[in-house]
Amino acid sequence: MNTHQLLLKMLPGLIPLFIFIVIDELWGTKAGLIAALVVGTVEILYFLIKERRIDKFVLFDTLLLLAMGGVSLALENDVFFKLKPGIIGLIICVLLGVSVFTPQNMLLQMSKRYMGDLTLSDEQYQQMNRSIKILFYIFVFHTALVFYAAWFLSDKAWFFISGGLFYIIIGGYFLYEFLKLKLKKQQMAHEEWFPLVDESGKVIGKASRSACHSNPDLLHPVVHLHVFDSRGNLYLQKRPANKTIQPDKWDTSVGGHLKLGETVEQGLMREASEELGLVDFEPRFLFSYVWKSAVESELVFTFATRYTKAITINKDELADGRFWNFEALKKKTGTSLFTPNFEYEFALLAKNKGRAGGLYS
Repeated sequence: MNTHQLLLKMLPGLIPLFIFIVIDELWGTKAGLIAALVVGTVEILYFLIKERRIDKFVLFDTLLLLAMGGVSLALENDVFFKLKPGIIGLIICVLLGVSVFTPQNMLLQMSKRYMGDLTLSDEQYQQMNRSIKILFYIFVFHTALVFYAAWFLSDKAWFFISGGLFYIIIGGYFLYEFLKLKLKKQQMAHEEWFPLVDESGKVIGKASRSACHSNPDLLHPVVHLHVFDSRGNLYLQKRPANKTIQPDKWDTSVGGHLKLGETVEQGLMREASEELGLVDFEPRFLFSYVWKSAVESELVFTFATRYTKAITINKDELADGRFWNFEALKKKTGTSLFTPNFEYEFALLAKNKGRAGGLYS
């Protein structure tokens, strides 16, 4: 449950107040108080019979309405009653403030009452905290206006501020959040999605490319292919200068992400064809490992093959490509010519010559 849904759950408790505001404007304070108390009582009975529970927020609002309305009528001064929305606002401010500025998230605890065992991801928790913080400032602003209007402004001004203005502010905020969410969904619809996996390679979810490349907790699978010629030379590709990660550096022959629903073998064949134009080759699985950086985490499936046909690089993705002498490469590692990932994997290659079946011996 998000913050907006939780607030909607709390709205029944505010209905008696809204009923009073409308009736009071039309037929006076006594009529408004009676109508509001009737509505509050009906709500309490509804929750008691339908859900076998007493809604504490409805009960609190109804009793506060009765107390302050009674004081207002007894003293023939409606300012006490007009302070009621402000007092409720203060209570909500405390609830929101404690939830967002302390470790005690009271709103999350309340939502568990409605949703059972509620669990939120880190991203959802951060989004909830952001929404609560915005609502906290909205309620602080509105509550201050209510108190000011109750003491210094006319009844009509108080009526608008405590009722209509509240709807406008909250409605405007919800509309803003709705439009922002809709825009985000439209942007995500055009974004590439990757599978999320555990360290064994089992698919456990999915995430967008941008999410995977900005959150090291999202482990996603990639394929690497080392291409050797008949003499055991190793082909490397050069990353374009406009790449965000490791520009202008030499990297593994073929490398790319698996698409959602794609097997490792399918992804390997697709990437090899897209980047180097490789067709009809026999990949040999070497090893897999987890590669972590400051921005992402990859489960790398590494293959090797011997390829004697022409190689044609995809100039839209690669800056250059050529074969390197395997032994000469050992001397050049650590010179910032290569990506850190390639240097790590090249060391594994050197240790696993036997598994490559003489491809680079």
